Amino acid sequence: MKILVDADAFPNALKEILLRAVLKRSITTIFVANKNINIPDIEHISMEIVSLGVDVADNRIAQLCEVEDLVITADIPLADKIVSKGAIALDPRGTIYDEENIKYLLAMRNLMDELRSSGEITGGPKAIDAKTVRAFADGLNRFLSKK
Repeated sequence: MKILVDADAFPNALKEILLRAVLKRSITTIFVANKNINIPDIEHISMEIVSLGVDVADNRIAQLCEVEDLVITADIPLADKIVSKGAIALDPRGTIYDEENIKYLLAMRNLMDELRSSGEITGGPKAIDAKTVRAFADGLNRFLSKK
């Protein structure tokens, strides 16, 4: 089992929580982004920089992902690809994407995207706050406690 992080938009407030968990358990963790992300120089933690372009990082994460891996991403279409490979995805807000909920969440995402495109809904998700940090830590711990 390894952890793959969709690092282009991964909040710094959550990076410390993730690093503490993977260091404690010596879990291979790969941050994937189209720019360098500051991560510690530790044997089982690495950074993979991909070229710029739509879905380049997502495609690389899907390529690296295997059964039982954890992918941390806010990208629901990527999470759908991950779940179809037999892995689990975790949203930075603490939602675990699995085979039981991913199709529903993907449909909701597509509906919201359509409403935003038509101008009926504006704005994005709330900023990361202490409650969100706790939710992410709880989701991560739930996943890791099953391994």
